[in-house]
Amino acid sequence: MARYRFHATNGSACVFDAVGRAVRNPERLQRRAAEVAQHVMESLNEGEDWSEWRVSVHDLKGRRVLVQPFIRRAEDMAQAA
Repeated sequence: MARYRFHATNGSACVFDAVGRAVRNPERLQRRAAEVAQHVMESLNEGEDWSEWRVSVHDLKGRRVLVQPFIRRAEDMAQAA
């Protein structure tokens, strides 16, 4: 099982993941990145423009393995309907 760090940024503000999370299957990285994005959106300013935010996933050697844009709540709700 590999450990990955899930950092969130809009290019100027950053939320760093110093601990990381063990992910058994690399195919689950996108789902975990979406969970991180949701948590950041719930934790930070509700008036924030999330369109520039991304989750950048790195292995413990620092190699970037995935960059995933935040998904806005309205888009999530439309897809769920």
